[in-house]
Amino acid sequence: MIEIEYHKMRSAQLIHEAEQTRLAREAARARRAAHRDSAGQDGAVAESHTDRPRRHRIPRTA
Repeated sequence: MIEIEYHKMRSAQLIHEAEQTRLAREAARARRAAHRDSAGQDGAVAESHTDRPRRHRIPRTA
């Protein structure tokens, strides 16, 4: 009988963790979508944090 109760508790815990993971994924997706929308309104300035060109680094030697 204890094994059945343990199984039910573990199942409920896994379902709860899966729900929390799904909610976190949806929140992150919504934040990215909002960021993309706000970046799309400002144009290229919103994509770059500065106006200076990107510095290309020299490849490292072996």
